[in-house]
Amino acid sequence: MQNTDAKLKKNSLSLMLKRYSSAVSDMESTILLPSLLRDVPSDWMDNCEAAQANDLYGNFMMLRTIRNTAESSLVLLEEQDVRRKEPSWSPEPDQDTDSEALFEFHLRGLCSVMNDLTKKTQSLTAKYLSMIGVAQ
Repeated sequence: MQNTDAKLKKNSLSLMLKRYSSAVSDMESTILLPSLLRDVPSDWMDNCEAAQANDLYGNFMMLRTIRNTAESSLVLLEEQDVRRKEPSWSPEPDQDTDSEALFEFHLRGLCSVMNDLTKKTQSLTAKYLSMIGVAQ
């Protein structure tokens, strides 16, 4: 029973958000000159549709913005309505599915995204350190 509890705590959404926030804070304290990241191509955002995220500086700004949004939890109701009307990028359970199933589906997706963003933040920090010649 304790192994299950420990695994659940290890993968909890709040812990993932804390890890991501910590990784972004580390990135911000490490990258003292974000302007050095301008025009440095990003190797892990090739398939991103965001226009601002085509170089490491854009990624730096995007990762900070996502952290700030996640921490403040500010999503305008109008934005939520627009997002609901947009087609989803992945198959979503039918709206007839019970609320618990929908919650679990979205929670798994959010946890996956948070893990991915944390890894990208750590990768960007490591790339910056290698650019300025600091060994890790």
